[in-house]
Amino acid sequence: MPSRRSFIAGMLAAGIAPKPTWADAGNPAFLSAGMKPDGSYVLCGLSADAQITFERPLPARGHAAAAHPNLADAVAFARRPGTYAIVLDCVTGQQKARLTAPHDRHFFGHGTFSADGDLLFTTENDFEAARGVVGIWDARHNYARIGEFSSGGIGPHDIKLMPDGTSLVVANGGIETHPETGRTKLNIPTMQSNLSYLSFDGKRLGQMQLDRAHQKNSIRHLAVSAQGDVAFAMQWQGDLTADLPLLGTHHLKTEKIAFAEQASIRNMNGYLGSVAVSRNGNHIATTSPRAGILQNFKGTELFDQTVITDACGVASSKTDFIVTSGTGVVQSRSGLSVLHDVAWDNHLIAI
Repeated sequence: MPSRRSFIAGMLAAGIAPKPTWADAGNPAFLSAGMKPDGSYVLCGLSADAQITFERPLPARGHAAAAHPNLADAVAFARRPGTYAIVLDCVTGQQKARLTAPHDRHFFGHGTFSADGDLLFTTENDFEAARGVVGIWDARHNYARIGEFSSGGIGPHDIKLMPDGTSLVVANGGIETHPETGRTKLNIPTMQSNLSYLSFDGKRLGQMQLDRAHQKNSIRHLAVSAQGDVAFAMQWQGDLTADLPLLGTHHLKTEKIAFAEQASIRNMNGYLGSVAVSRNGNHIATTSPRAGILQNFKGTELFDQTVITDACGVASSKTDFIVTSGTGVVQSRSGLSVLHDVAWDNHLIAI
């Protein structure tokens, strides 16, 4: 007897079925890229109890993904500096589209959809001009590129939709790179990181720039609460004996900045991998694969800490934080622990 998934795939091929939703892909709660034991790369859906709901091949190592808010579409981004992003139908496994960066650009591994799913926004490097760009893609028309605007800084990495549904926040990491020199950082003595808040047409709505003491802190990853608080995770580009925090929060309207002192350069070996905010906005979790630590903060005060080897991906479930690691483990703070034959990559994306 054919499965529901194969039945729907057949109907889609015949053009007689509605477009599939995440329910048709096994109701995954999260997406993550990873590597199989044979060295092949995949994008997986994970349920709330850490079971794999689907597994789709990728042509190369992935980084993060973007989940369509309504359809079972996932955009898998190559690890930076990558020039491809693949749009997968997570029900059938078919490649719906391939996004190719313009000839003088590359992707930074992250993107986000508009609330209605009509538009996809991607962070990109205009490497000849040494400036960050946000690319705009039309999901309604086979993900055609329809525009771009300045990210508000250099080296934009993560990008998130704000709760108002009409604006974006971008983590401009401040680090200049060029494909000819790979991942070499070209401007550390002069780098300057910021958070930029942008409208969908590129108008700058606000910006938070780190002060002189944090000049070598690169803002990399973001999580946004329903109240509009932005948690930002940083990676330090200087002396690892420095004692500065790597986790902060910012609110555009109040312009309030707060730092979590115990997510320090020393404690986290200069590197935060991912960040997540709880559903109620009261807790923030961040990971460091270099230190092998998950930290959970209430506001900016350390609430608890867990040792997890090579922990990097983290996302919020309804009641907990879920963490993935390069060892194949998916676990929660409350005791869930499942081992898969997948070395999970950097990020766990909540759907």
